[in-house]
Amino acid sequence: MTTAHRSHDLAALDAVAQTLADAARAAILPYFRSSDLVTENKLAGDFDPVTAADRAAEQAMRAILARDRPDDAILGEEFGQSAGTSGLTWVLDPIDGTRGFVSGTPTWGVLIAISDAQGPFYGLVDQPYIGERFIGAPGKAEMTGPRGPMPLQTRTTTELADAILFTTFPEVGSPQEGAAFRAVADQAKLTRYGMDCYAYALLAAGQIDLVVEAALQPYDIQAPIALIQAAGGIVTGWDGSPAHMGGRALAAANPEIHAKALTVLRDHLL
Repeated sequence: MTTAHRSHDLAALDAVAQTLADAARAAILPYFRSSDLVTENKLAGDFDPVTAADRAAEQAMRAILARDRPDDAILGEEFGQSAGTSGLTWVLDPIDGTRGFVSGTPTWGVLIAISDAQGPFYGLVDQPYIGERFIGAPGKAEMTGPRGPMPLQTRTTTELADAILFTTFPEVGSPQEGAAFRAVADQAKLTRYGMDCYAYALLAAGQIDLVVEAALQPYDIQAPIALIQAAGGIVTGWDGSPAHMGGRALAAANPEIHAKALTVLRDHLL
C-alpha cells in the first residue's frame, strides 16, 4: 500500500462504491432475462451489444457520484469521461459481459474501480443476479454472497501443469495473440471460456489460477486489478508492464505462476 493510497478515506470510498453497486443492481435486474429486452449493436461488422440496462446502470451510478463525490473524475463505458479536481477517478463498467447478459448467463457483472495517479487501488465486482459482491482494497479482500461474508485469498499453484486458465473469447485477440494464449493453454490443466469479469472474481476467490485476455479497455480491467492484488495475486500486461490502461492482461494467483505464464506469452510474441 503506497503513501498515496494511505491518504484516501477507504471506508468512505467503500461506502459510496457499495451504494453505486446497489443502484446498478436495482437498475439492471428488471431487464435481465426479460422477453422485451432490446439490444443494440455498437460495432459495425461484429457484435458488441449495448442495452437499456447498461445505460440505466451507469446513469444511476453517475447520479450518485454527482451528489456524493462531485469533485472526482469519472470514466464510464457508456458515457465517457467527466473531469474532476480531486485526483481520484471512478472507473465504471455498468455491465461487463453484455453478450452474456443478453444470453441469460449469470457471468456478467458490474465493475467499479477507484484510481489515483498510480492506478486502481479499489476494485468491486458485483454479480447482481446471484447476489455475489467481491471487493478488494488495501487491507480488505472479501466477498459477500448467499453464504454470507467470506475472505478472499488467491491460490498457491506454481506450475502451469496444475493451473486452471480462463479467458473470455476463444480467439483472444489477434491471430498472434491467440497463438500466444494457446501456448499457455497447452500447458494448463484446464482451460475455460466465456466468463467475462466473473473469471477475475474467481481468481481472487481462490478458484482458478490464471486469466489471459487481450483488447481490453481501462474500464474492463481496473476493478479486477485492484481486487486481485488485494487478494494476493498479480495483474500485468503480457510484457510485465502495468495493465490498468487496457490492452493485454495476464492475471495470476501468485508471482510464481505469473512468471511462468509471462515467459510463455513473451516467447510467442517475439
